[in-house]
Amino acid sequence: MSRYLLPEQLKSNLRLGKSVEQWLGHQQEDGYVILKYIAIEKERNGEYSLLYMEHIDEGNESFLDIYDFSYVDPDEPAVINLFDSVEEVLDFALNTYGASLDKYVSAGMIQEEYADYLNER
Repeated sequence: MSRYLLPEQLKSNLRLGKSVEQWLGHQQEDGYVILKYIAIEKERNGEYSLLYMEHIDEGNESFLDIYDFSYVDPDEPAVINLFDSVEEVLDFALNTYGASLDKYVSAGMIQEEYADYLNER
């Protein structure tokens, strides 16, 4: 069974208020690695928020909790954009961050994506 949500599941989960995430990869900097991912959530007012986050890679095979890693910019931990519809937020993620419609996971599964990254490097 794949951890990735099918497009129909993705849209249904978002409309029901379930958050989703997507691993966007990593970037090598001077002496450290930046991990990038997005999260999409439904707000109480019905809007959809897209959060883009960058963390410093501080993990290993026994410490996968990317949420606990330091932010690249602790003063501005996430870039947040708001949208009126599921279609708008998904289009923005695709066009702005290169997200793929078939690579979203349920919230909390980003650690599995990070584990895959560790195994591949």
